[in-house]
Amino acid sequence: MTTPGIGLLNEKPLHASLKEWYAQPGDQFEVAIDRFVIDIVRGNLLLEIQTGSLASLKAKLNTLVRSHRVRLIYPIALEKWIVKLPKEVGGRTTRRKSPRRGRVEDLFWEAVSFPQLLVDPNFSLEVLMIREEEIRKHEANRNWRRRGWGTEERRLLEVVERRLYEAPEDWRSFVPEGLETFTARDLADATSVRIQLAQKMVYCLRKVNLIESVGKRGRANLYRAAHG
Repeated sequence: MTTPGIGLLNEKPLHASLKEWYAQPGDQFEVAIDRFVIDIVRGNLLLEIQTGSLASLKAKLNTLVRSHRVRLIYPIALEKWIVKLPKEVGGRTTRRKSPRRGRVEDLFWEAVSFPQLLVDPNFSLEVLMIREEEIRKHEANRNWRRRGWGTEERRLLEVVERRLYEAPEDWRSFVPEGLETFTARDLADATSVRIQLAQKMVYCLRKVNLIESVGKRGRANLYRAAHG
């Protein structure tokens, strides 16, 4: 049964837009299941959209996958526009394109919260590469790192691409072909990501036995893809 209104009070624009974009005829919204409120229920599949930290969903996902098929939908900003609201009445709104571009590997910044779920047969993760606006508002003493500018909300401009990860082979694809044995640095170089992100990729894949340790190269741990 759909329970209208549950979970909608504090729903942010990006979350609401993604839910509308993702919805199909016959879907149910904001359904209470096992003490949790589910964004979308599609037959026997529970769809959960998360636009913030995935760590906050750890307990919810771990509980739900015990008896339900669950798909986590996670947006990554391929392109972001920063919109700054006027500091004072009569001021000017500014809009500029952020130089930072997201990539699908960014999901591993968050996946370290629950790597064991990556190969759970009841779990899948769909990454939506999006274009978005980030609306910022200025308040004195709010955020010293941004000189008082804080994020008010995020708005969806476009879904550019979607990628679904639901089987072990899907996750193994993050190790490029040709890397027979490799360190985290090798993986960073092969995928053009920061070493810190490559380390998180290695951590997640090793936790679920998709790669295995085979010794060291100097002081660095050496890995290879695990099979079987």
